[in-house]
Amino acid sequence: MDHDLIIIGGGAAGLGAARAGQWSNADTLLITDGPPGGDCTFTGCIPSKTLLSAARDGMGFVDAMARVRSTVERVAATESSDVLRSSGIEVIEGRASLATHDTVVVGEQRITAPRIVIATGGRPSLPLIAGIDTVDVQTNETLFALDRQPATLAIIGGGPIGCEMAEAFARLGTSVTLFEASTRLLPREEPEASSIIESALGVLGVDVRTATSVERVDSAIRVHTATDSVEVEALLVAVGRVANTGGLALDELGVAVDDRGFIATDARLRTSLRGVYAAGDVTGTLLFTHAADEMGRMAASNALGKGYGGRYRTDRTPWVTFTAPEVARIGVTEAEAAAMGGRVAYLPLREMDRAITDGAEEGFIKLIAGPKLVSRRVFGGRIIGATIVAPRAGEMINEVALLMRLGGFTGRLAQTVHAYPTWGYGIQKAAGQFFGPVDGREAGPARAS
Repeated sequence: MDHDLIIIGGGAAGLGAARAGQWSNADTLLITDGPPGGDCTFTGCIPSKTLLSAARDGMGFVDAMARVRSTVERVAATESSDVLRSSGIEVIEGRASLATHDTVVVGEQRITAPRIVIATGGRPSLPLIAGIDTVDVQTNETLFALDRQPATLAIIGGGPIGCEMAEAFARLGTSVTLFEASTRLLPREEPEASSIIESALGVLGVDVRTATSVERVDSAIRVHTATDSVEVEALLVAVGRVANTGGLALDELGVAVDDRGFIATDARLRTSLRGVYAAGDVTGTLLFTHAADEMGRMAASNALGKGYGGRYRTDRTPWVTFTAPEVARIGVTEAEAAAMGGRVAYLPLREMDRAITDGAEEGFIKLIAGPKLVSRRVFGGRIIGATIVAPRAGEMINEVALLMRLGGFTGRLAQTVHAYPTWGYGIQKAAGQFFGPVDGREAGPARAS
């Protein structure tokens, strides 16, 4: 064999797998058909959060986009092919396909390894809307290359990307209309979170239209719904992702995919083809950079039989929508917990001192606890979910994620002394509700609706 491990794809999952291979002293080859870093560095997390930050700092469009380009360049420079090679990871730049379970073809080269990790990521999907192919549609792959600010912008999709970019462009002075087919924005989140974000965007002047499907688009660009139409200068589509599996020869080798076209894996990230693993967005599991990194490291470690392996747990992975306020979530929602006998502690930010001092009282902390396997509800049982809507929610959720990973008792959150008055102090205050009234609030049964 030429190598111990071959990784196809240089995004977050591929880089995580490559580092895991390196830590295991395995002869590792990374094959990438684009610059390492992938979607997150060039068209995802890095540019979108930079644009949000620049808009909140009061920058104009030109300066904000300049900051985006500068930030992307700085981050990309830390994970380039040359940097990876200097750290001992071999890199081939080119498009790979599978020839067998242990052979990869890149151009004229046939390269072998007993273990292969597919980490080719995903790309934006376009909805089946009449006429959408007649206009210059923006996606996250093109949006950050705009050289002129649109005066008006329509966004199809009220998920994290749609909400974040609606805020960013509204702050930059663009008139934004946001369409979401579901009855609320961020439909995967708690209903209270959706309501707060819709209100926050409304304050910025965003025209939020929930329960509204776009039926067709004219080349003008005019966006038509069942009841009216809106003419805009630019159209952003943010309705989901599809797997990058073209050219891999999955069908020829019988690699199973799910009904959405994502590569199917078991909990240890093994595909249906012996010796071949998959990680990151190409699996459709959780489409987040940190999830891809975790999956990449676990896939490589499982493939090699050493290092940080095991079963990938989606319920231990937090995620954040970086609106103002932020929406952070891990584990189950309250409605999901109702069938599990869950209990809920709820703390509105208006009852939290730090929120009052900062004048940021729109939001809440919701902790959801369930019984432990043996000890049941002793010492509060275990945390099975949490949602935080707050200016620092993305930082606050990590404490909950750590406790969940450690399998600790809920009481540890209430016991741990938190500095006052910090945002994290609200976690301790909310957790105390599982053991008795705290300022008139006490945990109660989870409700289905």
